[in-house]
Amino acid sequence: MDVPFLDLKAQYQSIHTELDAAIREVMESSAFAGGPFVERFETEFARFCGCHHAVGVGSGTDALWLTLLALGIDQGDEVITVANTFIATAEAISFCGARPILVDVDQSTYTMDPDQLEKSITDRTRAIIPVHLFGQMADMGPIMEIARSRGVPVIEDACQAHGAEYQGRRAGSIGLAAAFSFYPGKNLGACGEAGAIVTNDSEIAKKVRILRDHGQEKKYVHAVVGWNARMDGIQGAILSAKLKHIEEWNERRRRNARKYSELLTGVPGVILPTEADGNRHVYHVYAIRVQGRDSLMTRLREEGVNCAIHYPVPIHLQKAYDNLRLQKGSLPISERCAEEFLSLPMFPELTQTGMEYVSDAIRRNCN
Repeated sequence: MDVPFLDLKAQYQSIHTELDAAIREVMESSAFAGGPFVERFETEFARFCGCHHAVGVGSGTDALWLTLLALGIDQGDEVITVANTFIATAEAISFCGARPILVDVDQSTYTMDPDQLEKSITDRTRAIIPVHLFGQMADMGPIMEIARSRGVPVIEDACQAHGAEYQGRRAGSIGLAAAFSFYPGKNLGACGEAGAIVTNDSEIAKKVRILRDHGQEKKYVHAVVGWNARMDGIQGAILSAKLKHIEEWNERRRRNARKYSELLTGVPGVILPTEADGNRHVYHVYAIRVQGRDSLMTRLREEGVNCAIHYPVPIHLQKAYDNLRLQKGSLPISERCAEEFLSLPMFPELTQTGMEYVSDAIRRNCN
């Protein structure tokens, strides 16, 4: 049996009539760059997140970067985030000229440890970016309390957390603003690159709209130096069509996660993911932890089980961030996770038969 890590064709086949109609509508109207289809999705996605504004952009990386620019983050500033994330979180900080300050994560949720955050704030701290990892929100209560006490804005990196909740509040609705990615494999994925910023702050939304369109307040009138980071019309239409299904898809992911946890409970050496109290985890990724991860992954692949690793090298140990001068051992939980994480096949259409096959293969190879 072959179990794919992700099956985007299965999702397309389940709603192909809606997606084909959405693309055809854009083609017939020729509204390709920004325009009414993007505006419609922005309205719908803001409502979904429980926010007043959403601004569609070209990618999740654009969303992080432009939000920081809108906040005035610049040379000499510090922005605190975690090492246990995709490098885009740190790249957005660096592209503003600021310095990423990397902190370690909680050993259960793998998201920002509030105690480590508090120890890392300095007079140069201009923003905090907690990362909602794998579909679970960071511990936003204490993070927001620390941020408010120091007068520092919080930007949620919600690129993996579409529809996730913390204490009944949706990802994106707690910080000053939030960045989302719609990379094809995400819980809400485009058919190409796309992203969005959500916020309740009308001034932030206005600034990002200007920055994403070459700094234009109106056509050919450039208030600031901006960039081309617009969402295209086809992606806006596709995302509107998919947004109608995300609640069902997230519930299927949660169901699949419960099944995996049932099947894998008690397997020697396997640490299962946890859902923190008060959280609604949407399982963008179902990552177990296991020693000897690389050899296990090889054996699973030989049996037709396709897994992935998120992320094999934490940011502070990447050559690109040698300048931070953080040595191995400085962020021990992030480093342990990088050595032990193994992401299992996870997508809404994954069958119980597929999960049983994956789990049986893990049991065989972990004994």
